[in-house]
Amino acid sequence: MEREKAIVKVSVIGIGVNAVLVAFKLAVGLISGSIAIILDGVNNLTDALSSVVTIVGTKLAGKAPDKKHPYGYGQIEYISSVTVAVLILLAGVTAFRETLDKTLHPTAADYSVVTLVVIAAAVAAKLVLGRYVKAAGKTWHSESLAASGTDAVMDAVLSLATLVAAGVSMAFDLSIEGVLGLVISLFILKAGIEILTESMGQLIGERVDSAMAGELKDFIGKYPGVLGAYDLSLHQYGPERLIGSVHIELPDDMTAREIHGLTRQIAEDVYRAFGIVLTVGIYASNTADETFADMKRALTDILREYPEVLQMHGFYVDAAKKLVYFDLILDFKAENKAEIEADIVRRMKERFGEYEFAAVLDSDVSD
Repeated sequence: MEREKAIVKVSVIGIGVNAVLVAFKLAVGLISGSIAIILDGVNNLTDALSSVVTIVGTKLAGKAPDKKHPYGYGQIEYISSVTVAVLILLAGVTAFRETLDKTLHPTAADYSVVTLVVIAAAVAAKLVLGRYVKAAGKTWHSESLAASGTDAVMDAVLSLATLVAAGVSMAFDLSIEGVLGLVISLFILKAGIEILTESMGQLIGERVDSAMAGELKDFIGKYPGVLGAYDLSLHQYGPERLIGSVHIELPDDMTAREIHGLTRQIAEDVYRAFGIVLTVGIYASNTADETFADMKRALTDILREYPEVLQMHGFYVDAAKKLVYFDLILDFKAENKAEIEADIVRRMKERFGEYEFAAVLDSDVSD
C-alpha cells in the first residue's frame, strides 16, 4: 500500500506539472506560430497521459491474488509501461508527419521575450520533475515511473533545443523550426522504442541479474552442509514479486529431518533478506566411496574438451543400481546438444563399463 500510494502521488504531481506546461506551450506556440513549441507541448500531453496510465496500472497491479490469478496482478505494471511506450510512439509519428511538411515548406515564427521566458521555465520544470520521478521510480521499483522520469529529462533537453532555435530566429532571422521538429520527433520515437523494448523484455522473461544471482548463491552456500547452489531460476510477477527455485547439493548421509529443517530455514531467510519466494530442491553428494570421487574427476577431465559445456552439477552415483546421475549446462549457442551429451556419456561408458549414465541437459538460465 505504501508503494502504491507513493507511485500515485508522484504520478499526480507529474500530471499537474505537465498539464500546466501543455497549456503554456500550446498558447505560446499558437501565438508565435512555432511548430516546435506546439509539438513540445503535445509531447508534454503524452507525458500527462502516461502518468494516468501509470496510476491505473499500479492500482490494478495491487489487486490481491485470487484463484484465477494465483501469482497476483503485478504484470499489469509492465503492460502499463507498454501502453506508455505506444502513446509515446504515436506522438512521435504524429510529430514527424507534421514537421516534415514544416521542413519542406518553412514559415518564419514570431518569437518574443515572453516566449523565451516560458520555454526557459519549461526546461527548468521538466528537469526538476524528471529527476524527481526517475528517483522515485528507482526507489519504488516502478518501470513506468522510471521511464516517465527519463522521458521528462529528455524533454528538458528538447525544450532547451527549442529555446536555442527561438534565439537563432530572433538573432539571425533564420528559421530552423522544421529541422528541429524532426529532431524532436525522432527523439520521441527513440524514447518510445526503448521503453517498449524494456517492458516487453520483462513480460517475456529475462535472465536473472548476474549480481543478484551471485549474491543469492553465495548467501545460500554459507549454510552448514551446503556444498553448492545450482539451477537458480527466478520469475518476476511484477516489480515486487519474485518467485523461483534453486537446488542445493548436500551430503547423502543427511536425514530427512535435517534436510527439512535446512531447506525451510533457507527459504525463510531468503524471503526475509531478498523478498524472494524460493523453493529449495536438493542434489545428493556421495560421501562414502573414494571410487566415486575418481569417477567425478574423470568426468570433469572429459568435459574440459567441450567448450560448449558451461557447468556440470548434481553428480551422484547410485551404487546399488550401478547408475550415475549428472546435469550438464550447455551454452545457448551450442549446436547438436543431444550429440554432445551422447558423446560424453559414451566416453564415460567406455571407461566405467559396469555403470549406466543418466545425463540431463539443463538450461543456462542464470550465472
